[in-house]
Amino acid sequence: MKQVIEFKTSMFDVSKEEENPINPIYGLSLLEWLRIKLEGKIDITEPDAEDWGWSSELEYEDKSYLIGACAFYEQNDDPTSEIEWIFQVNKYRSLKEKLLGQNKMTASDSCLQFFKELFDQEPRIKDVEIT
Repeated sequence: MKQVIEFKTSMFDVSKEEENPINPIYGLSLLEWLRIKLEGKIDITEPDAEDWGWSSELEYEDKSYLIGACAFYEQNDDPTSEIEWIFQVNKYRSLKEKLLGQNKMTASDSCLQFFKELFDQEPRIKDVEIT
């Protein structure tokens, strides 16, 4: 089960992003920003295009996660305006964990809370909430 953080920001010019070859959805710039910001602390893979946005993978506290980003932006929108974003965190679990209902992703997950705090601390990111 994934958990989602929603927020608004104008700090990324999504109109300059590489085109998503699967579906014209933006979000690459957030994952690239995170890779640079967290370099030396958390290794985040190169973002990959998805039909719902962009994703990367990482290890956090010895657990594997997929993170994803999607910006609500259409081509004729003003790229310098405040854009709504969805940032998702999905914890990978083994088949055994799934069958036994163990290690479920929750709103209190430490990786999710890490990213929420990171977004909360960035003054250019507003209205951060877990939904």
